[in-house]
Amino acid sequence: MTAISSLRPVAVDEIGDYPFSVEDRFESHYFMAWERRRWLNSDMRLRGDPECRALFFDLINISYDQSPVGTLPTDHKILAKLLFVTDDRFEQLCRQEFGPLHKWRKFNCEGEIRLGHPMVLKTLNEAVARRAENQARTDAASNIKRLQRMRSMLAGYSKDLASNEAAVRWIDEWLIEQGCTKRSSDWLERAMSAWSGHMHRLSGRGRSI
Repeated sequence: MTAISSLRPVAVDEIGDYPFSVEDRFESHYFMAWERRRWLNSDMRLRGDPECRALFFDLINISYDQSPVGTLPTDHKILAKLLFVTDDRFEQLCRQEFGPLHKWRKFNCEGEIRLGHPMVLKTLNEAVARRAENQARTDAASNIKRLQRMRSMLAGYSKDLASNEAAVRWIDEWLIEQGCTKRSSDWLERAMSAWSGHMHRLSGRGRSI
């Protein structure tokens, strides 16, 4: 199947939804992961002519700066301009089995039909996963430091309270729920009072059982 025939008109409801929207940003993703061995052994590299391979690689790079990220417009004239080739030349190359649009397929991007490539989607999904993992590690480290500061502050009032892990975490969560952005002594005293009330209620429940 040629690239041209693979892009024949299809009903919108038969086209899969693109997983990223125009709101998704990858500003810090200034480089793209490239599976060198996969590319070296791919049909596109082994069977496509040099010009098609070069344009194919260019389109992948171009797609990272499009919106949504990783997509291309379906208009061949626009693609030809982006590649600095004539419309006729681009159409001619796309008629080859391994043309510049090899394996690019249509996606529904919130009502707009655009092209996406499975390899590009794979690298973007992996980038999102890495970003989530990094954020999780950052959040975990931040939580540890915040709890350490909380223990130090509580130690100034009560060493027993500061050594009570359940109390430290409860007071920390209470301050977060109250929207406390600066943990002053006034806020800390209010939090300790809330903890005392919490424990009093729990002990009352225990007596009623």
